[in-house]
Amino acid sequence: MEFFIPVHVYEGIGIVKARSRELAALGTKALIVTGKNSAKKNGSLRDVEEALASEGIPAAVFSDVEENPAAETIMKARDWGLSEGVDFVVGLGGGSALDAAKLIALMICHKDEGPDFLFDKNADNLSLPVAAIPTTCGTGSELTAVSILTLPEKRSKSSTPHRIFPKIALLDGTYLKSAPRQVLNNTAIDALGHMIESIINVKSSDFSRMTAMEGIAEWRRSKDVLLGKKEPSDEDYQNLIKASGLGGIAIAQTGTSLPHALSYPITFEMKMPHGQAIGFFEASFLRESPEALSSMILEQAGFSSPDAFEDFYREVCGNPLISEDLLCQAVEMTLNNPAKLETAPFRVDQEMLLRIAGLKKS
Repeated sequence: MEFFIPVHVYEGIGIVKARSRELAALGTKALIVTGKNSAKKNGSLRDVEEALASEGIPAAVFSDVEENPAAETIMKARDWGLSEGVDFVVGLGGGSALDAAKLIALMICHKDEGPDFLFDKNADNLSLPVAAIPTTCGTGSELTAVSILTLPEKRSKSSTPHRIFPKIALLDGTYLKSAPRQVLNNTAIDALGHMIESIINVKSSDFSRMTAMEGIAEWRRSKDVLLGKKEPSDEDYQNLIKASGLGGIAIAQTGTSLPHALSYPITFEMKMPHGQAIGFFEASFLRESPEALSSMILEQAGFSSPDAFEDFYREVCGNPLISEDLLCQAVEMTLNNPAKLETAPFRVDQEMLLRIAGLKKS
């Protein structure tokens, strides 16, 4: 058994400024990597810039990371970082920004390499130091070594082979306050999916299950916020950001499983938010899983059955209409992904995947 999480985690309201010294210790000039608008709106970009300035550290900002980034964006940011002479990277935002930050840090250290290097399984993982600051409550990327890129030629997404853990992660749930309710809901479903798929996984261990189960407990404490039954407090936001981080630690040990594999072409073709796409398959994944595991997860999350969880998903994420052709495509692509098939602690065949996709009855 192995449990490895080398990220130094700091958690709490106002933590970015409180830990300015640790942030500044990563280098002499930062490249802040983020999306176009949300980091300005939620105040996180201002906090990072002020924290760095208070320690005398200059920063350049790359704010062109799109949702589900492609290799072209990584290369563009790499060139910008090199021109600015940066020596560490701060990822700020949701999973797209955090994943991009890791790969930009990698490519700055490999300035003569082209985009193919991003998927070179024999390449090294040498990168600039990375700090990760999440502003959504789903990805957990701040506590994993994994980065996901869009593959336009395959009309899907894939993780890169490089393993790059951030040096530090700063978790402040108040950055969630300005997130639209649907973003909050979709990303929270993503976090729960990470914990479900980490537990129902051949790589699951006592330590990874412990982490995932504690994450589900944190997630459950603010479930009524997602249902719109409660106005969120700072404590609720902190619960959700901690749950996301614990989910990240869990999948850093095990990886994700079948719902993630099935979701990738759905996300690409329909531009569906990632959490909504993976959530579409989670209840059926629980139905196909060993009952002892699924019952344990459902009880911890406060659901009486997979049906009850499915009802909850529809209430917070809607009831997306996905064509049968696209679902069949997702099943076929997953069947051709042996790495994901091997994560399931039970035999997987086409019939089972069709049931998880809702194309055949259980």
